Amino acid sequence: MPQIQRFAVAGVLLLPLIFVLPARAQDGNSATEGDRLRPQDLKSQQNPPDLRGTWSAVIENDKFISGTDRDYTTGTHFSWLSAADDVPDWANNLASQIPLLASDGKRRIGYNFGQSIFTPKNTEATGPLPGERPYAGWLYGGVALLSEKPNTLDTLELDLGVVGPWAFGEQVQNNFHRVIGSPESKGWDNQLDNEPGMLLIYERAWRTPDWRFSYDNSKLGVDVTPHIGATLGNIFTYAATGVGIRLGQNLPSDFGPPRIRPGLPGAGFFDLPAGDIAWYFFASAEGRAVARNIFLDGNTFSDSLSLDKEPFVGDFQLGFAFMINSMRITYAQVFRTSEYKGDEPLDSFGTLSLSLKF
Repeated sequence: MPQIQRFAVAGVLLLPLIFVLPARAQDGNSATEGDRLRPQDLKSQQNPPDLRGTWSAVIENDKFISGTDRDYTTGTHFSWLSAADDVPDWANNLASQIPLLASDGKRRIGYNFGQSIFTPKNTEATGPLPGERPYAGWLYGGVALLSEKPNTLDTLELDLGVVGPWAFGEQVQNNFHRVIGSPESKGWDNQLDNEPGMLLIYERAWRTPDWRFSYDNSKLGVDVTPHIGATLGNIFTYAATGVGIRLGQNLPSDFGPPRIRPGLPGAGFFDLPAGDIAWYFFASAEGRAVARNIFLDGNTFSDSLSLDKEPFVGDFQLGFAFMINSMRITYAQVFRTSEYKGDEPLDSFGTLSLSLKF
């Protein structure tokens, strides 16, 4: 691994400790301060609870700004997340038995469906391409349980799906290319074999109370959100940690926009009083220690093309979010360090999300 990548990923892995330890200390102090409320707590008490769920759609593509068509080339993700404490009894009972989920938090349940597509750099060749990323599609659905406290969010998610021809990566990519007039990818006969896939994901994020200040009669705020997490399965297995920062007007109490895994964490829900407008810039970084990536290691139960993966991968993103009433739209550009030997030093792709409350 290049020396600069080692330092970048190591810095991301250690950075959240700067924020997590003070946040934990602050949580301990709050228990001795009685029922003292900050101004933003008073504001939230004055607004009635939002009983609507949130629908979100995420599109990620390396054509955005970067203009490439290789490696992780596109992803789509659709999800629905319930309102706080609007979960079925079976989910409530299950959450009560899971120690990773805060027992005194507001619970939500979410359902998702998505597809990710991977291709080599050379999409003109029809034969196998040793040394380049194999063609692959990943089609999946999942369920998630969330527990939210004022400054923490626990997420436990189970995704099930399939890799290989049954994931319909070839059909989705080439049909879309026909619509937009782009050349088709010709090597899909060499994609990974059909294989059922599973991911079990856990994440915890800490959000510092935001610091408020005024500039030109605008109510601006800044907050920092470190996180840790782990993913286990035959598709991906990795441990992750990172941190995000937001700067904006009427800063809502969310945990950042949703993303497609593996990626920086976020959440579909957002809290914005009716009639308000809000916006924020955000920057985030995450380091991952990767034990398995089927799209580089190849199939688990059959022979397939494979690559020597990098054990440490870093993601960095810069973006903007705009909210009005019941809608949030975000865009971010993501930069990912090389995932395998011989890869480009940085891959880049854009991620566009839309969240609507119903």
